[in-house]
Amino acid sequence: MGLTLTEYLANGNLLIADGATGTMLMAAGLPAGTPPEIWNVEHPDRISALHQSYLQAGSRIILTNTFGGSRIKLSKAGLGERMAELNLAAGRLARQAAGELAYVAGDIGPTGDLMAPMGSLTFEDALETFSEQAVALADGGVDAIWVESMSDIDEARAAVLAAKQSTNLPVFCSLSFGRKARTMMGVSPGQAARELWPLGLAAIGANCGEGLEMIPDVLDQMKEAAPGARLIAKPNAGLPRLEAGEAVYDLSPGEFAQQMAEFVTLGALIVGSCCGSSPEYIAALAHQVHPG
Repeated sequence: MGLTLTEYLANGNLLIADGATGTMLMAAGLPAGTPPEIWNVEHPDRISALHQSYLQAGSRIILTNTFGGSRIKLSKAGLGERMAELNLAAGRLARQAAGELAYVAGDIGPTGDLMAPMGSLTFEDALETFSEQAVALADGGVDAIWVESMSDIDEARAAVLAAKQSTNLPVFCSLSFGRKARTMMGVSPGQAARELWPLGLAAIGANCGEGLEMIPDVLDQMKEAAPGARLIAKPNAGLPRLEAGEAVYDLSPGEFAQQMAEFVTLGALIVGSCCGSSPEYIAALAHQVHPG
């Protein structure tokens, strides 16, 4: 890319991210209930092919296949002891695919456990598990850590601090908001920006969530709470409905791209998609925001 990711963002450039990983891997044959991270070592060719498809569509930052790659999350499938191996492999696969064409973000998602006092996950345990995942991703050659799909402000804070303290990489953080612009744990975009942006983030915003209609409110609240923040919009491809037992999302690639272009005018600098999307959605988005 010529510039470091920090330099690229400092110039105010728009950055196109990738789209769904899990649903795309299931379409490629990942059995239901199988942790996608195991394919980083068992089927690296399929992970590389997915990265390449998004790069060809126009993504200039791709996420590693490590959304559920924390030791806590992997332990639920008996893979906790392979955390470092799976994250390291993921980082190397994405780095090799991206080459000089794009940046790579090490993906860190929620542990799946509730934070204390509602659950058993302490802040210290969360900090430890996110730190070791961030280190493994950094060793794999990623350019940034992307904490995503968070709904608990304390878990998000633990992941961000872990990444900041254990690596020298820029850190992104995106939360998952419902249609009323609140996370499942009741966090508002304004609260998220006020509490997380001062930790030294490179970007903050929304990913996944219930459709796209809350995104303008999310962007507005975050701009008001943290005027200097670089904003992320990486929503699902609309809202899902069940057809023949499968979730089908209600926006076409073209419709999605048109709405995303509006979010760019509202200040989103890092844009992509999440569940229900595909390389076709990213290609439409890239054409919409970079016509010709």
